[in-house]
Amino acid sequence: MEFRRFGNTGITVSAIGLGGMDYRVPNAGGTNGYGQDMVEAINRAIDLGITCFDTAATYGGGDSERMYGRALGARRKDIVLITKCGIGYQGRPGAQGRDSRRDPILASIDESLQRLRTDYLDVYLIHLPDLTTPFAETMEALDTVVQQGKARAVGLCNVNVEQIKECQKTRQVDVVQCGFNMFDRRMGREVFPYCEEQGIGVMAFAPMGFGILTGTFTMDTKYRDNDTRAVSRPEWDGGIYADEAYERNLRLVEDLRAIAAKRGKTMPQLALRWVLSNAFVSVAPIGTHTVAEVEENLGVLEWALSGEDLREIDEVFASYGVDTQPDLPMP
Repeated sequence: MEFRRFGNTGITVSAIGLGGMDYRVPNAGGTNGYGQDMVEAINRAIDLGITCFDTAATYGGGDSERMYGRALGARRKDIVLITKCGIGYQGRPGAQGRDSRRDPILASIDESLQRLRTDYLDVYLIHLPDLTTPFAETMEALDTVVQQGKARAVGLCNVNVEQIKECQKTRQVDVVQCGFNMFDRRMGREVFPYCEEQGIGVMAFAPMGFGILTGTFTMDTKYRDNDTRAVSRPEWDGGIYADEAYERNLRLVEDLRAIAAKRGKTMPQLALRWVLSNAFVSVAPIGTHTVAEVEENLGVLEWALSGEDLREIDEVFASYGVDTQPDLPMP
């Protein structure tokens, strides 16, 4: 396994992490992916040296945290456990379901710890910035969580540089998590380089472009009505799934697959290695839900993309006219 420094937290993480998100919206029909397959995938990941596991209170309405609680057991001490709070709340005008006030944060961590069957987290993150609450109040609450011994480090998700700087006026931001992949490199423009400069650990989620970079999607791929990819949300995915771009992007991935094949690698391995080739990335959580997927993703280790490989990848994107740093709002 490849290990990296997690900013200035004093924590070391495996470069590959395991994410706990299921693309199906809870309570919108169908079942979620938090069953025995995922439990087995978690334990196989630990066997193979993966130490970073990322979930959130809102995933599956708490089911993801409960699943981790069941799966980890005595192995909790061997891993870096991360969860998030601050979304899924209702009844706050203008807050869009976001709530990063002090009292909800302090209540949420206790609920998460109970579901996860642990008495501390390695990292506790604000899932989305709550623009109706002063950042100072949020950061003071996160600092209280650390002082209480309930988390070793704290941080933010889906933020811009200005928001990070504002938060740091009150307390050091330890970790930042934002989406980053070949198709959507917006965070590599300012946010992640700033984090590297400030000693902030970087988590790059969606390294597979929410699935399209696995190379398994076609124009005939059907998403469940409650799958978040059924409708493109450019602020999240950079417009990858937009109707007018989707067919083009599938053809683009086929060209990338040829680059992977020349290296004797699969398309997911190429996509993940590309993310990890950026020195500012501490860990890339992957949305893997089966043992087979965990084992395949280990093929990203012990090799590197050359400068020529990286140029060839960029040339593919340029040949299709894809803007990998679109001027889009944050989620």
